[in-house]
Amino acid sequence: MNEFTNVLLSAWTVVVAIIFIGIAAWAWSARRRPEFDAAARLPLEPDLDDRIPEP
Repeated sequence: MNEFTNVLLSAWTVVVAIIFIGIAAWAWSARRRPEFDAAARLPLEPDLDDRIPEP
């Protein structure tokens, strides 16, 4: 049972590492750059709801 548990835990570690590398590659891909650039500018843009209404 102990040997089986070690193999199972090792396999789980490999699966999680592959998933992590896949997510990192997806996040850093060139296709995602425009979306991340737009999200990075959001804090600098004025909110339309915070404008002072004109009398």
